[in-house]
Order: sequence, then structure tokens, then C-alpha cells
Amino acid sequence: MIIRAARSADAQALTEILNAVIEIGGTTAYQVAVDPSFFDPLIESGDPKTFIHVAESEAGLEGMQWMRPMDPNDMGSIATFARPGTAQRGIGTALFKATRAASVAAGYRVLDATIRADNTGGLAYYSKMGFEDHSVTKNVPLNDGTPVDRIHKRMLL
Repeated sequence: MIIRAARSADAQALTEILNAVIEIGGTTAYQVAVDPSFFDPLIESGDPKTFIHVAESEAGLEGMQWMRPMDPNDMGSIATFARPGTAQRGIGTALFKATRAASVAAGYRVLDATIRADNTGGLAYYSKMGFEDHSVTKNVPLNDGTPVDRIHKRMLL
């Protein structure tokens, strides 16, 4: 598996991964399918603080991890997605190694991961990467009105 920066040609495969995760439900705050243009600001931003890495195997793209700046500008918001069925294969760990290095190079001092409280896999993943619980946003409604807490985990770089 190789980890590399995403390219415009990856947008369709990235869309398929994210939409498959959305369709399963319960592991992302995204609830409505996206189209390939969703990834344009991440792939073609021109901003060194906004980037997306992909994990690629012989079978194609297996996962992605992106970073976007937050306010204050030295804090980044991270999101990680793996193609369903590929969990526990080291994809997230490999992606985070590249993302962490790029985050340091971009001048981030703090990384924030906001995870649905019912996403036990995501909570465990970010803890394993070294993120610590920071705060909770209570009862954020899903599209159907179901309240789900959001756990904010942070990592100091």
C-alpha cells in the first residue's frame, strides 16, 4: 500500500468510498451522498493547510484522510474514511503517519477529530493515534431528528 496526495482523477473513487460509508450509516456525520465535486476544495485548494491523502493498493483506493484549517488557524480538523470491508488493515495508521507529518509542515499545532458518539470504531481509532478527549457537543440531531453526541478529540503536535 502506498500513501500519496490525492489527485483530481481520484475524485470518483473517493466519492464511492465516502458514499459507501454514508450508506451504511452510524460512522460519519455526513448523511447525504456527495458527488465528486465535493472533493475539489480538498484536492485543488492551493492552501498548504488543506490537503487529502489516499491509501492505494493494487486493488485501487482503500481509504482517505483529509485536513482542513479551523479557527484558530493553527488547529486542523481531520477526517478519516476507509472503504467498507477494509478495517483493521493498517490503512488509518498509514494515512495518519503522512497526515501528521504534513500537518506539522503546514504549521498546525493542534489537530481536532470530531466523532459521533455512536461511532465506536472511530473513537477507538483516534485514541489509538494519540488523540485525547477534549469536549462533547450534546444531542446534535441527525437528519431524522435522532440526537447523537459529538465527541471532540484533540492532539497537540
